[in-house]
Amino acid sequence: MNTNAEIEFGRPVRVVDDIWWIGTFDADTKLHCNPYLVKGESGIAVIDGGSRPDFAGVMMKILQAGVHPGEITALIYQHPDPDLCGSLPNFLDLCTNPELRIYSKAINNVFIRHYVEKSYHPKFVDIDGLPGLSLGKRRLTFIDTPFAHASGSFVTYDGQTGTLFTSDLFGSYRAQWDLFLELGEACFTCTDHTHCPNGKPAADCPLPDIINFHRQVMPSTRALKGAMTRIAKLAPTLIAPQHGSILRSPKTIAHLIQVLGSLEAVGIDGIPE
Repeated sequence: MNTNAEIEFGRPVRVVDDIWWIGTFDADTKLHCNPYLVKGESGIAVIDGGSRPDFAGVMMKILQAGVHPGEITALIYQHPDPDLCGSLPNFLDLCTNPELRIYSKAINNVFIRHYVEKSYHPKFVDIDGLPGLSLGKRRLTFIDTPFAHASGSFVTYDGQTGTLFTSDLFGSYRAQWDLFLELGEACFTCTDHTHCPNGKPAADCPLPDIINFHRQVMPSTRALKGAMTRIAKLAPTLIAPQHGSILRSPKTIAHLIQVLGSLEAVGIDGIPE
């Protein structure tokens, strides 16, 4: 398992075969944003490309991964928030490939279009009804997760590696952030996240941050349960969220699906009547 001390954050970080983390690391922030680069034999996608202030760092990592911006064929946005879409104008300025398309759901595109000039609007593609996006042998498929957290939210699955790009799902606000997270054995039976069974300070436990993030960001218990039910059926082997940490342990993934799927008092359901 990689620790932050072993990672060179100034360069793209390989997640799994031809998938790279191209985000930025800021030791002072609790909210880390994770754009991803996905390479295929006949196409290259950027997923949740990031905010405008982060664009220079993101593009530098794309270049370091051996990709010219003119080779990018797909920009995928899993909901319309500015921390995902703010740099879209910057991408369109540099990604001159005439085959480039912007993929999201129609309800998201209504808002994402406002980031760019109208001349770019023909590049927008509604993913509803698409069988997926082919990058050669690698095919990305889109799974709806409505209201988790936006009405048009979806996740993107790479069947070649079992990687699921989950946008805000599985995210967290966390000062003690690690790019890769794996829970210890005692975590799988722990139900009291204020007293660590490993004897560590409660502040070292990532679960309260993950739980609190979902209670604050997801609009309702029903929306979160619905998303976890769909994700559990996919049985992903790697989860790459847009915030928080990447999960590479199937046991950790299964546990967090169970924890989040059984969470109560989420969003509006946590407001006292």
